[in-house]
Amino acid sequence: MPENVAETQATIRNDWSQQEVEALFAMPFNDLMFKAQTVHRANFDANAVQISTLLSIKTGGCAEDCGYCPQSAHHESAVKAEPLMPLDEVMKSANEAKEAGANRFCMGAAWRSLKDRDLERVAEMVEGVKSLGLETCVTLGMLEEHQAKRLKDAGLDYYNHNLDTSPEFYGEIITTRTYEDRLNTLSHVRDAGINVCSGGIVGMGEGRHDRAGLLISLANLPTQPQSVPINLLVQVEGTPLDGVDNLDPIEFVRTIAVARIMMPKSFVRLSAGREHMTDELQAMCFLAGANSIFYGEKLLTTDNPDTNHDQQLFKRLGITPWVGEEKTEERSCSSAA
Repeated sequence: MPENVAETQATIRNDWSQQEVEALFAMPFNDLMFKAQTVHRANFDANAVQISTLLSIKTGGCAEDCGYCPQSAHHESAVKAEPLMPLDEVMKSANEAKEAGANRFCMGAAWRSLKDRDLERVAEMVEGVKSLGLETCVTLGMLEEHQAKRLKDAGLDYYNHNLDTSPEFYGEIITTRTYEDRLNTLSHVRDAGINVCSGGIVGMGEGRHDRAGLLISLANLPTQPQSVPINLLVQVEGTPLDGVDNLDPIEFVRTIAVARIMMPKSFVRLSAGREHMTDELQAMCFLAGANSIFYGEKLLTTDNPDTNHDQQLFKRLGITPWVGEEKTEERSCSSAA
């Protein structure tokens, strides 16, 4: 085994440089895939994928101007503002997700930041979903220190707050929230003892330099995110990014592979954009080290492959749902031996 691959398997690094990461992106494709798969097998069951379900608990009317998002009040999309969903409807959706095979239930609200007046209602949702035996995750915008502590007390397992892109390209996509704002929220989440779910979006017109910069920003955090969603832009009519050039699918797979190498112990999730991916492209992403997906026909406001299609794809690929940390660790040790 090449020495540099063995080092990557054994060490979580927080000092990646731009030059190093761009060199990974530039590797011959087969070599990059081999390196990513080798790292993946040393840390995870190569044929297990973690399954999450995402529910929009508060849709539309967001004060942010994110260029990709149809929920922004700044854009003329078809998404209309709705109030926070009642607890009983959230619980109904969580039960359905569990029956469909999900082990994590994620709740998203289109807010710039969580308001204290809504904190207790969200905490009740977290407590209710947790009582079903599901892992819990929320994405609520910016978070203050006391809010993170309350959500932790309610049993929250993961908080999602994406960095979206590189620091250099960020201003081309969002002007209403700074990169530092996002990093501060992640700091509050870590300090509260909540797992971090943080990734980004590719295909927004950025270059490879920016895709590398995004992964560097994530990998070089004080603690690497436990979950790293990699979204492929879903172009929505009425948003500023509608009509940008599509990202080369091979470049998307490269992004997954580099993420796996840089963050060897993180779950790397195929998130938005799977509805437009072929089964073959998804299979390549799993080979590159992706080991998490969202189940269900809707991701907040955009389409997602239906559950039956995912089950059939898993069957064709010999993939089984990830069932818990102990099993993953046991198989990882076995495969690395």
